[in-house]
Amino acid sequence: MDMSAAEHQRAASAQASRDTSSTPELNGSEILVRCLQAENVEFIWGYPGGSVLYIYDALYKQQSIQHVLVRHEQAAVHAADGYSRATGNVGVALVTSGPGVTNAVTGIATAYMDSIPMVIITGQVPTAAIGLDAFQECDTVGITRPVVKHNFLVKDVRDLAVTLKKAFHIARTGRPGPVVVDIPKDVSLNTTAFSYPETIEMRSYNPVRKGHGGQIRKAVQLLLSAKRPYIYTGGGVVLGNASAELRELCDLLGYPVTHTLMGLGAVPATDPKFLGMLGMHGTYEANMTMQSCDVLLAVGARFDDRVIGNPKHFASVERKIIHVDIDPSSISKRVKVDIPIVGDVKEVLQELIVQIRETQQRADGAAINAWWSQINEWRKRDCLNYKRSDDVIKPQHVVETLWELTRGTDAYITSDVGQHQMWAAQFYRFAEPRRWINSGGLGTMGVGLPYAMGIKLAKPESDVFCITGEGSIQMCIQELSTCQQYNTPVKIISLNNRYLGMVRQWQELIYEGRYAHSYMDALPDFVKLAEAYGHVGIKIEKPSEVEPALKEMIRLKDRTVFLDVRTDPTENVWPMVQAGMGITEMLLGSEDL
Repeated sequence: MDMSAAEHQRAASAQASRDTSSTPELNGSEILVRCLQAENVEFIWGYPGGSVLYIYDALYKQQSIQHVLVRHEQAAVHAADGYSRATGNVGVALVTSGPGVTNAVTGIATAYMDSIPMVIITGQVPTAAIGLDAFQECDTVGITRPVVKHNFLVKDVRDLAVTLKKAFHIARTGRPGPVVVDIPKDVSLNTTAFSYPETIEMRSYNPVRKGHGGQIRKAVQLLLSAKRPYIYTGGGVVLGNASAELRELCDLLGYPVTHTLMGLGAVPATDPKFLGMLGMHGTYEANMTMQSCDVLLAVGARFDDRVIGNPKHFASVERKIIHVDIDPSSISKRVKVDIPIVGDVKEVLQELIVQIRETQQRADGAAINAWWSQINEWRKRDCLNYKRSDDVIKPQHVVETLWELTRGTDAYITSDVGQHQMWAAQFYRFAEPRRWINSGGLGTMGVGLPYAMGIKLAKPESDVFCITGEGSIQMCIQELSTCQQYNTPVKIISLNNRYLGMVRQWQELIYEGRYAHSYMDALPDFVKLAEAYGHVGIKIEKPSEVEPALKEMIRLKDRTVFLDVRTDPTENVWPMVQAGMGITEMLLGSEDL
């Protein structure tokens, strides 16, 4: 339902009153733009519709914020998400009511699961029509409530500015997350005096930043008395910009360290103390160390089911656990811990380092050396080894070659979800945080290309690669059009095995090779498709073509390039921990079946 003639008349009268008043007033759309400018927003990704046209009109009249027109609302949220992950800034998306909102929900849920700071502005039908099943109406607050950190429905234009201040504050503080602000069409047109608060205080929301000093002292004592210590970190270290502190702590202690999928890059993969990613497709040494340690320091991680496997198996070995996290609800949620420390991970690690340097207590050097000897024995398994081939392209080889060609550069790697995601995590050796952008918690296919678009706008001088599969890329492939319109020359590497690879792998191992609807036998010609969108398409089928094709892709700085890599359709991701098993009960290859 659109605005009635009477409502337009009231708005026009308010406009006339504003023009003759000594106190300047703005309409809701102008207020929104002013608020975004005050928050230093650079980009908005969105798609217009009836309920947000006043907002689009206000955006049209200004120059400081660039709006990026995507081809699907899901991609708008993913692109803003990718921008946020790479920069640490709050990502902003704008969608219309009804299907605009419901199309955006997958992107919102993706950001929520990985704790990404975002503000999503949604249009709504006029306030008088809410609840009347108006055209393109949906219950945005109800639909998004399970997948947001918080959401707002603004019913009065006088509340809009302070609501937006709250939204940005909630999104970026504490445990970050997406916040939805639902704006009815009449609120975007109604006028009021504008002021934007410099700070905001919310009695019901006051996240703790400083860790408890006594708990940190206990943690120091426990860490330095350990015989078999281990440092386990997750995405919280990256999101909390605490990589420098983590590296200092690891160097100070000399203890082994591992990352979750979301934490890669916090410590360089080339650091000898780094044991690789742990969990379902983690390394043998990382998982064995996790299960065998006597003191575990967990920082910004949540003991996810893909990380510790069967909780009963994990609990079967006695160990002391220190858990540092900004979110108190994450502590002892899945695994009981001994020393909980609630606080900002950066500040807690800084205090931890200070206390370690000041204490007279020292670690047991002989015990630590013996522990490293055991870890190095586990490393000898070489669990990421794979069979090379001169006849068929191995996907691992593609990722390894890409790393060799881009190491030492400021390259960003996005991925979709599936086998290619795991191979990227295993074989691209990330040296810095915020360079590995993927969907961890929700596991959303289709994110890779929109992520890459968002990053490329924020980092125009950096190379941005999307490692994907022929299944995932088709979920948001229409965004190749957006890349052309906004000159975001990203590099797409599709590891094309003609299967939904991870599904096929599970069907091979668990369902006796019954490949139910996991084979794609009607794929497009990706080279022609890329060219139809105005980009460069390359197809390779031989291992000898991998390096030259990647070099050519990198050389074409100003062009989006789609590299269709025909890979071995039978290749599986190893190691692998099957559902319900413990993290040491790994399959290291087909010989373990």
